[in-house]
Formats: sequence, C-alpha cells, structure tokens
Amino acid sequence: MRILLVGKRGQLGWELQRSLIPLGEVIAVDRQALDLSSPSTIGPAIAAIRPDVIVNAAAYTAVDEAETHHEFAAVVNATAVGELAIAARKLNALLLHYSTDYVFDGLAEVPYREDIRPDPQTTYGRSKLAGEQAIADSGADWLVFRTSWVYGPGGHNFLRAITKAAREQEVLRVVADQYGTPTAVRVLADLSVQALRTVIQLRRTRDLSKLGLYHLTLRGETTWHGFAQAIVSGMRARGVHGVRATRVDEITSSDLTRAARRPTYSVLDCSRFDAAFELARPSWDQALGLVLDDMFRGSAAN
Repeated sequence: MRILLVGKRGQLGWELQRSLIPLGEVIAVDRQALDLSSPSTIGPAIAAIRPDVIVNAAAYTAVDEAETHHEFAAVVNATAVGELAIAARKLNALLLHYSTDYVFDGLAEVPYREDIRPDPQTTYGRSKLAGEQAIADSGADWLVFRTSWVYGPGGHNFLRAITKAAREQEVLRVVADQYGTPTAVRVLADLSVQALRTVIQLRRTRDLSKLGLYHLTLRGETTWHGFAQAIVSGMRARGVHGVRATRVDEITSSDLTRAARRPTYSVLDCSRFDAAFELARPSWDQALGLVLDDMFRGSAAN
C-alpha cells in the first residue's frame, strides 16, 4: 500500500511519518514537493505518485494572521483540500484530513458533538470548515478528525512556549477563562492511524460504515492556565534545571489583545470515535506527563 503524507515538516506530519510506517510505503512530502498554496499543481502531482491513501497533515494554522490573510488561508485550508479530495476520488484513494475545534462558536457549556451545527467565528475557523465541506462534496472516501490544542516537544506550540517562559520569568500570566482539551501530537498520530488501519481493512470489503467525521482529542478538559500550571509543576517534579517560575497567575481573555477571538469553550465530544474504533484515549494530563518524561528524561540539567 502506498501512502502519501502531505505536510511532513509540521509537528503532526513529523509524528505521522513514524505512525504510518506499519501500514505500508510512506511517501512524505513537504511544501516544495506539493504546495497547497498552488492548488492547480496538486492533482498532477498526486496523479504521478498514485497513492492508495492520502493523509493531509498540512494547514495554515496562524489564527491571528489569518484575519489579515483571508485569501491565503482559504486557498490552503479549503481550495487545496478540495483538490486533494478530488485527486483521491479519481484514484479511488482514501483521504484522511485533520480539522479543528475552531469550526464551532465556542459558546457551549457541554462538549460539542459532530452533529452540532458549526458556526466559526474566525477566518481560520471558516477556512477549515470550508475544507471539510469541500471534502464532503468531493465524492471521495474520507475520514476527517477534528482535534484541539495540539502540542508536542517540537515546533511552535503552547508546551514549548511555557517551558521556555518558565525558565525566563518568575511569574507567568495565562488565560483562565478558555476551556479545551490539550492533545499530545504523538497520541493524536497514533490514534488516528489505528483508526485509519481499521477503515482501510473494512474498505477492502467495501464496508464504508466507518468513513466520515469524528472528534478526536484526549480525555478531560482544562484551561490554558491549568495546562500551564501542569507543565510548570511537571518540570519541577522532574528536576529540570533553570526553572525560574514561582507561580502561574490567572488572567482573562479581555486582558489580551488578539486579532482573532478565541473560543471560550471548545471541548469536543469524542464518544462517536470511541464507539466506532474502541481505542483507549488517555487523559490529557496523563499524556502530558509522558511528553515531559520524553523531553527531560535522564537530564535534569536540561
């Protein structure tokens, strides 16, 4: 089986390169080989590779910058995604794509299910929803996993920002009125590939019952403040050298000026994924502990 992985240099793409290996031949490409900002080149490039599965881990994720780069966000997150889906349909390939909690309004009080009507409040969220719709309209066989608060030991993400700040500042000030679920990228990659394996096996018998849209995060919920506290506490518990932060103070969303509004509540209900694939999703804090172990294992001086 030939698997085309789009976006190999991002934090999710990096982990997927490892997770996908047991499924077959992985052809991982970056922007130079397949440029989502140039949609007209996507079809011919994929036709030349002739994959059985296309996994798209690439996206324009600069939430604030998207407010002033509407067209670029739309091209990468919607138009190009539609071209990936069309290419998948023409080759009878399976498409796996990732989306976001930003497709919702962020005003709920209980976790969002897949059947809740999306109402994105940002350019980024609208572009990602348009990408979902382009896939659904393509006629391809597809899986879409909406996820949230993705982080890992590499790349630009909240974990990296807090571990850096904790070594530079005595007091951290972090938003405490936005709720979500931190999702370790390694676990996200592993769970989504295990689900993909099941869908591939079923699809060989033309059983398409598990195709479609799923929410996929870890278990539980917290605030950005709670996430930051857990990171700093975890660093101290592991004896990480040079931690200056003595406390993490709460602030509100109104204390920050950002171009794009952040959702107040964006926890995703993953019960459909659980029922379909019967995979164990760890809690967000359990996964964080494992990530911190990997980051600082055997080197308290780091």
